[in-house]
Amino acid sequence: MGNTVKTAFLLGTLSALLLLAGQAVGGQAGLLVAFAIAAAMNFGSYWFSDKIVLAMYRAREVGPDHPLSRIVARLAARAGLPMPKVYIIPTDTPNAFATGRNPKHAAVAATEGILALLTEDEIEGVMAHELAHVKNRDILISSVAATIAAAIMVLASIARWGAIFGLGGRGNDRNGGNALALLATALIAPIAAMIIQAAISRAREFAADRTGAEIAGRPHGLANALRKIEAAVRRKPLPANPATSHMFIVKPFSGGGILSLFSTHPPTEERIARLLGRQPV
Repeated sequence: MGNTVKTAFLLGTLSALLLLAGQAVGGQAGLLVAFAIAAAMNFGSYWFSDKIVLAMYRAREVGPDHPLSRIVARLAARAGLPMPKVYIIPTDTPNAFATGRNPKHAAVAATEGILALLTEDEIEGVMAHELAHVKNRDILISSVAATIAAAIMVLASIARWGAIFGLGGRGNDRNGGNALALLATALIAPIAAMIIQAAISRAREFAADRTGAEIAGRPHGLANALRKIEAAVRRKPLPANPATSHMFIVKPFSGGGILSLFSTHPPTEERIARLLGRQPV
């Protein structure tokens, strides 16, 4: 329940940030435009994001006789979920993700690299994690967060140009307050949006780890898989689109320092420690 409340709060904050950005750019009309942009982007994300991301990574669907399909079918039955479509991504870098608008229209995808690297027990842990995202409806939550953040980026770009050319939606403000509001929107709003989106994603990853371990019946397969995938990604990052990085079980490329503020994934060692009931080192 704690993660659910936190996610709802963060989504609410992200939505409020979007409306404030719209108001800063265009006043009352800008607020309505911001709402319309978010609604349109969420509509497109809800209906088409799964097809777009699967095509982006050249994923191919596999039939029920494929070993991965058999693992997923066993886990889906255990979790009380409809059987999702199963896809393979043609890359040697190990990783996996789930997509789809709801449990009845879901898909899970794993790379060729994950099938070559992991044992069956570890693959089961990974697929259980992805099915946990489906069960917890994280796919929809992440899509909404990503599209609202994207809309904020669009408004920030408009605000940037508005500040440069002295434009604004609140009339001619001689004391320059409107220009300052536009500048603040242009600089602060996108950073805040990325931080909030990352916080939502990190909370959902912890929840999916926990639920995935319950579906698999034990945490060690997932814990070992996370360790192996993290090491492999460091050696050979996946050339993933940053807009989709939150979908993968492990962040597909590395980044430390200040970039960790915007990371869509918690530290892998902390995830493993929580899975195994230990305190993070």
